[in-house]
Amino acid sequence: MPVLPASTVSEIDVTCASDAGGWTCDVAMHGRSVETHHQVTVSRADLERLEPGATDPAEVVRRSFEFLLEREPPESILRSFDLTVIGRYFPDYERVIHRDV
Repeated sequence: MPVLPASTVSEIDVTCASDAGGWTCDVAMHGRSVETHHQVTVSRADLERLEPGATDPAEVVRRSFEFLLEREPPESILRSFDLTVIGRYFPDYERVIHRDV
């Protein structure tokens, strides 16, 4: 995986497990001088809105972390959050991340 823009992160690993309302995803970011771990929840409705037809949120979560890394350092990203929280901090998030399939 290529080095992400404006970041020391070179790898984003996402593992998602299904639960009653959607998924809980564990995210690990690794780089030259940084390693962070995060837990992100994604509802089924949010996944359908952001990536219609997707059956697993791992790709949209990975793209969401790339989006965040273009705007803030890895250490500033919340350790645990619901995916929709990103839009509260960055109003353009859903427009940028939405993928018509």
